[in-house]
Amino acid sequence: MSESSTARTATVTGEDEVVGLCRDLIRIDTSNYGDHSGPGERAAAEYVAEKLAEVGLEPTIIESHRGRASTVARIEGEDPSRPALLIHGHTDVVPANAEDWTHHPFSGEIADGCVWGRGAVDMKDMDAMTLAVVRDRLRSGRKPPRDIVLAFLADEEAGGTYGARHLVDKHPGLFEGVTEAIGEVGGFSFTVNENLRLYLVETAQKGMHWMRLTVDGTAGHGSMTNTDNAITELCEAVGRLGRHTWPVRVTKTVRSFLDELSDALGTPLDPEDMDATLAKLGGIAKMIGATLRNSAAPTMLGAGYKVNVIPGQATAHVDGRFLPGYEEEFLADLDRILGPRVRREDVHGDKALETSFDGDLVDAMQSALKAEDPIARAVPYMLSGGTDAKSFDDLGIRCFGFAPLRLPPELDFAGMFHGVDERVPVEGLKFGVRVLDRFIDAS
Repeated sequence: MSESSTARTATVTGEDEVVGLCRDLIRIDTSNYGDHSGPGERAAAEYVAEKLAEVGLEPTIIESHRGRASTVARIEGEDPSRPALLIHGHTDVVPANAEDWTHHPFSGEIADGCVWGRGAVDMKDMDAMTLAVVRDRLRSGRKPPRDIVLAFLADEEAGGTYGARHLVDKHPGLFEGVTEAIGEVGGFSFTVNENLRLYLVETAQKGMHWMRLTVDGTAGHGSMTNTDNAITELCEAVGRLGRHTWPVRVTKTVRSFLDELSDALGTPLDPEDMDATLAKLGGIAKMIGATLRNSAAPTMLGAGYKVNVIPGQATAHVDGRFLPGYEEEFLADLDRILGPRVRREDVHGDKALETSFDGDLVDAMQSALKAEDPIARAVPYMLSGGTDAKSFDDLGIRCFGFAPLRLPPELDFAGMFHGVDERVPVEGLKFGVRVLDRFIDAS
């Protein structure tokens, strides 16, 4: 390598790299179909490991099933006696149909000031920001104040069984000494006015019951009268469930968020009048609205094999989510709505989480955000979905969602998750690098 090439390499910063890293990761198809039929995460795990090894780390790739791979590395801090910090992200993505997209979902195209592609916000953006910050710090010899464990994980989009859950159950020593963690779906901005931008930090998330519903009936010829049709019985139950309005339940985190928002807007917000409250939230209304109630969304139906045969069984799948502290109420309501003919079984379940919005780590988030955005205010919120934090909580790790992004007010950020034309602003990625770098110093 020439002297001029060496000089250019030495001056590369995290902000310089982050867009390219994000594009590279998006171009690696890691679609997760909920089984092992997809490409897996091995290629992404190897890419991450290579980028970490280039700056002197010794990453470990752990494959829980053929092709289902995660990458873990530890950075030694200035004071290894302090509890360690975990920064985690997942490399798998939900599938995408290219015909529906403006730009191919695995192209990493740059257009209209954004990087487009599946995973742009969920969550190869955070993976790229983490890689960019870590590489910059290690190239320049800047140790973090304490040990940092990096985890780039498989299978989050199907519940984490072959990623975070596998590591927690089979390799807990990788997380020795870790007491706190940051991960996805938090730290993004919501512009209130020209003098205030709220950054929503995830301190809670709903629990999940992904369920299979089954009704058995009497099989027979399609031309004959049948009063015990499994499809009819199941569809009526699923219809009741899909149309059910669950009662509002205001948890500690949601109450804190509404109080912060009320203060920011200068007007009281009534959780019992959610139409008026949500109307003030713009693009994040869907995300916040889902944290006020338990929910159960029918997502799949299956029955029959020929048009003139009444099947003896019909099935449906439901994505059920419950608020912290309300799992028993949720299950009781569910059984009442479905009725006695419907048999339900979990295909995947996990707990709800909730922690308080305080402590040194929260202070570090606030200070890092404010240093890069003087009108920033960090506020707690609940995620309606779930993340790998559910697994890490089993190790006693206190988890937050903090993947900082400053977003243009017009961007439908909530709609980017699992949506068509998913994209992340280029300037948002660079902002995230700067904030994460400051956050690490302050943490």
